[in-house]
Amino acid sequence: MDGIANQIKNRLSLRPPQRESLDILVNILNNFELKKNPKLQVELEKIKKLYPTCTDFERDFPSICFALATGVGKTRLMGAFITYLTLTKKSKNFFVLAPNLTIYNKLMEDFSNPNHPKYVFKGIGEFVHNRPRVITGETYHHVGDLLEKKNNNSININVFNISKINAETRSGAVPRIKRLSEYLGDSYFSYLSNLDDLVLLMDESHHYRADRGMQVINELKPLLGLELTATPQVERSNTAIKFKNVVYEYSLAKAIRDGFVKEPAVATRKDFDPSHYSAEELDRIKLEDGVRIHEDTKVALDIFARDSKMNQVKPFVLVVAKDTDHASQLKEMIMSAGFFEGRYADKVMEIHSNQRGEEKDENIAQLLSLEHPDNKIEIVIHVNMLKEGWDVTNLYTIIPLRTAASTTLREQTIGRGLRLPYGIRTGSNKVDKLTIIAHDKFQEIIDAANQPDSIIKRENIIVIDPAEISKEKEVVTSSSNMDAIIKEEQKRIEEIENPEEKQKAKTNLEVKKLIHSTLNELNTKVKTVEELTSTEIKEIAIQNIKDKIQKDPQQILFAEEMIKEAEESYETEVEAFRQNIIEIPRIIIQQCEKIVHGFHDFDLDTKNLNFQPVSEEILVKTLRAQENDIDYVIGKGRIINDSLENIIVNELINCPEIDYDDQADLLFKLAGQSVAKFKSYLNKDEVYNVVQFHKREIASFIYAQMKPQFYCEAPKFEKPKVYPFVRIEEHNFSKDKTDVIHHFKDTITPTNSIPSKIFSGFGKACHRLYKFDSKTEKDFAIILEQENNDVIKWMRPAPNQFNIYWEHNSKRYYPDFVSETTSTIYLIETKKADDLDSAEVKEKARAALEYCKYATDFNLENGGKPWKYILIPHNAVMHNMSFDMLVRRYDII
Repeated sequence: MDGIANQIKNRLSLRPPQRESLDILVNILNNFELKKNPKLQVELEKIKKLYPTCTDFERDFPSICFALATGVGKTRLMGAFITYLTLTKKSKNFFVLAPNLTIYNKLMEDFSNPNHPKYVFKGIGEFVHNRPRVITGETYHHVGDLLEKKNNNSININVFNISKINAETRSGAVPRIKRLSEYLGDSYFSYLSNLDDLVLLMDESHHYRADRGMQVINELKPLLGLELTATPQVERSNTAIKFKNVVYEYSLAKAIRDGFVKEPAVATRKDFDPSHYSAEELDRIKLEDGVRIHEDTKVALDIFARDSKMNQVKPFVLVVAKDTDHASQLKEMIMSAGFFEGRYADKVMEIHSNQRGEEKDENIAQLLSLEHPDNKIEIVIHVNMLKEGWDVTNLYTIIPLRTAASTTLREQTIGRGLRLPYGIRTGSNKVDKLTIIAHDKFQEIIDAANQPDSIIKRENIIVIDPAEISKEKEVVTSSSNMDAIIKEEQKRIEEIENPEEKQKAKTNLEVKKLIHSTLNELNTKVKTVEELTSTEIKEIAIQNIKDKIQKDPQQILFAEEMIKEAEESYETEVEAFRQNIIEIPRIIIQQCEKIVHGFHDFDLDTKNLNFQPVSEEILVKTLRAQENDIDYVIGKGRIINDSLENIIVNELINCPEIDYDDQADLLFKLAGQSVAKFKSYLNKDEVYNVVQFHKREIASFIYAQMKPQFYCEAPKFEKPKVYPFVRIEEHNFSKDKTDVIHHFKDTITPTNSIPSKIFSGFGKACHRLYKFDSKTEKDFAIILEQENNDVIKWMRPAPNQFNIYWEHNSKRYYPDFVSETTSTIYLIETKKADDLDSAEVKEKARAALEYCKYATDFNLENGGKPWKYILIPHNAVMHNMSFDMLVRRYDII
């Protein structure tokens, strides 16, 4: 494919759908006459042969549509199109149409501001010193230099709002762009229409069908129109009419499947019959259910941000109202004291077309800053106002209270919530999910879940249990034992009444904090915790503590006292540190990017390889018709431009899975064996004849024997760098506010409620609190806590404690337990017995074994303990079983 196109793909980090779209444009341009006023039918036939879905340009100029789902990156693709056309010198003048003010403002920012995070030309070096000039509906009056210097090298991107042009053409008026400008000495429209390289780009192009403004745009007669939309159809009389000029379509269903957007789910109440309720009662029930899901999502996002050390995402709810009166009623209901005790009274806003003046400006400002943590709005009520162009990443719940008018509008509404806040799927179910509260008339979405192209998967239909969802959640942090001790000491100090005693206790606690933070930082200076007490490391630690004290204005007053305390208590704190951690080496386990595949070596079975030469006369006819590139003559003195083996290999490399660079030796071996067979029963000219005429059949014969020898190995793991111990990370749990924290030996019924509970009371664990995903895990914790076993310490690792990746590095492995005994450290997984032989469990085990291998090598080299991976079936975990017996039986290292 085109070298410039490949450079653009890499520089702009285009996603696969964007890459495909650019390839299609390149292919069309290579087969299409790019000129003013072309013969439309002639050019249409060319494109129709390449892309049969394009049956009509639907414009007075050649125009093709790229239909890409919301969230995939249509604006970035426009930037790629402009870059390609510019760098290949096909055009340097572009006219970009926006359908409304919101998108117009967004496009101006995306195309003109290099400091903007969504700047579309970031990475294009050619545009650093020759930055594209963006001309807008407000600035085109002041570009007289363009008219004077039509042949300069500037790249000109005109961004215009079609809705403004439409408004100006009411009552047959001439739009301003076509009026004479005294400053320019001509109309800007006239200047544009006279350009011989103008390319038109239409964002959200489903708006540009039968508009008055488009009648004006047709008169520009651009070389080419490039349309982009997520919904390549128009709605007429409740019927969706598909575009006729689509050359590429990447549907929302594909975007969801490929992980470019959130996974949409539909939630509906368990045993719920809407016919038993009035419209007002239905509204209230759905609002309450939606807000409860919203609160659950808030907790999940909070936990994810804490666990991953990423920015906090503040979610909000979008409520779709029937009309402006309905919107006002909903807002009044939400603001009432009876709706969640009035907690959302100052967190709700409405937006609709009837708003004017300051109210409208204030609401628009609120909308534009909805992603900002300081914006307190959590519920937005709208009436068909928020369609394309309003790009937010923190919409997580949609409550459609009245039927959407059309399929297009419904998909656009859902599309507002599909963008991913972190740019990629995180693997956390609730962080990657958009929930739609099912209205009774949205039942067709649920029914459609069985269709192959449905945007809702069957498993993403959520049945709300009112008793469960009504529980209010909170985040509970389970710190490591060391952090918990410090927090308990802080609480004790707050209760001390004597000022001198209180200050002394505060100073000592600050010293303890400084020592502990320094110990975690020193893991780059030592190999084991034992080395922390060496004279050399202690000196480094005390100097680090001195430096920290000197930088803190509040601590510098007590510097001398604090340094003395640090020197005296250092060894004691190191011992406490050692007693409360498991030395987990910092290792990143990742798979190599390259997948190892190929064909095992074998000898060709040639007993059935018995092709016969064909008539020379027939051969000549075939060569003239199909093989003009082969340069030889018939009969004696025959000249062949390649060896016989090469001719066969050239055909073989067209077969699937065959990589010439990796498999050349085998290919030439097999080709040579086939030629040797022909030589065994044919003369020289006959061998040439057979290979030339039957080369495809010979390659097929060889490939048929190669296929059983094909192998594809799971990717190998990269050799990692290994660093010493890491800090014990904290857990963040979701908990029902009304629930108590249970002792880990308590019997919980029903057992399926165990995952929602938090447990305490551990004696050997590295944290004070844990959650368990199953009864098996809870029972295993009881075994770990047995007094008569060899376990010294154990933990449930926090989500970011280990960096072990699998499935081409797309997923992170979260081990169930880590346990340290007097001789060994164990990485432990408990699994349902039926799942032990599954591909997923085996793949995770491969990654875990890699970790244990490198951790063992590092520890043994430095006087530490080996690591072992244990995979225990759930039915083996019983209270009468000892830890020692389980690890002996299921040790897989």
